[in-house]
Amino acid sequence: MMDKFDIQKLRDALPIEGVAERLGLRVVRHRCLCPFHDDHTPSMTFRNGKFKCWSCGASGDVFTLAEKVLGKNFADSCKWLADESNIILTEYKPKEELPPRAFDASRYEPFFSRPWLSDEARRFLFQERGIDPRVVGWCRLTSFRDRRGTPWLQTPYYNMQGQLTGVQSRNLAQGGSPRFLFPQGSVCTIYNQPVLNRLRPGDELWITEGCSDCWAMLSSGCKAIAIPSATLLGRKDVQLLTRLADSHGLTFHMYPDRDEPGERLFLQLRQVLPSLEHHQLPPGCKDFGEYFARSKL
Repeated sequence: MMDKFDIQKLRDALPIEGVAERLGLRVVRHRCLCPFHDDHTPSMTFRNGKFKCWSCGASGDVFTLAEKVLGKNFADSCKWLADESNIILTEYKPKEELPPRAFDASRYEPFFSRPWLSDEARRFLFQERGIDPRVVGWCRLTSFRDRRGTPWLQTPYYNMQGQLTGVQSRNLAQGGSPRFLFPQGSVCTIYNQPVLNRLRPGDELWITEGCSDCWAMLSSGCKAIAIPSATLLGRKDVQLLTRLADSHGLTFHMYPDRDEPGERLFLQLRQVLPSLEHHQLPPGCKDFGEYFARSKL
């Protein structure tokens, strides 16, 4: 049984819009595309810790959202929420006796050693985003089609030792749902960690929000990493960044997304990285990826 105190702890600590973004939903001005039907205009809204789709009628709180998107029961959804936000649940005991399966890197490594880009992936990366092909090669992006013919872009996550720790699959179909998938056991923390091995004392390191912004920043000629979510900055992520700041004397830079979660991420990072500089996006650009793509037109 889940302790009532732990449930309240999660409810108080987790803003529903932040959890929605960690689940792969893009929230802009308290709205997003509903993941529970083929939504083409944002019909899901967030208010007072609740969500509601004004098209299909789906509604609930942060726990309901996690359950429905993840396909897990209540207890397992709470465990996922706690793990993602580094909240310790004092009374939680998983129902299954066997430990969860670890991420099987050997199953996915062959795809990234021989990358292939579909027409949809090329259009998304090169035409829509203006990403440099050299960056695509460096990041080892690849693509595939599932049994239903849905095109997906696959993004590998490597640690500083070059080990594959997780995979993010992005749905490239128009209005495709779900938008993101992660294989079981994927550890997707700081993205593009191999670039950290190329840092020299006094270098500038740009911090972006999400992989696509990181590709854009790399394409602009800057060394960059990405935090996978604006709302959930892991303890290990913080420790890695502070070690780099101390050992390399780096200066950190960031274009926060033009929304409340993006500014919150910047303020979180600024607490542990006092040298972090804030750069303002021009009006009408929601993130650096969009800013970069417009500059390429």
